Amino acid sequence: QVQLVESGGDTVQAGESLRLSCTVSGTFVTIGTMGWYRKPPGKYREFVASIKTDGATNYADFVKGRFIISRDNDKNIVSLQLNALEPEDTATYFCNAEVRVNVYMDYEVDYWGRGTPVTVSS
Repeated sequence: QVQLVESGGDTVQAGESLRLSCTVSGTFVTIGTMGWYRKPPGKYREFVASIKTDGATNYADFVKGRFIISRDNDKNIVSLQLNALEPEDTATYFCNAEVRVNVYMDYEVDYWGRGTPVTVSS
């Protein structure tokens, strides 16, 4: 069983920062790409950022250099530093990881956390 648990969500003022973390636990062989998505109130879930095992990153256009994704492969943690937060960043943020569950599988399975809420007030 693989579990992803996010933490770090909070209510902040516009312009402030937050750091979200997500820990992957359970039984598995390897973790591939890890990422963050968000679901604003009344909208669909959208991609925020991703990071591959070699550290290569990808960001949504709306990030505009404000967010930084990182990972600790030893601790199976992916983090998202949110800077210069805007009210439009208000959303539940979800962690995602592509996990190879056992040695008999030559593909990875998508796992998701339950989300951590971020509220940005103006």
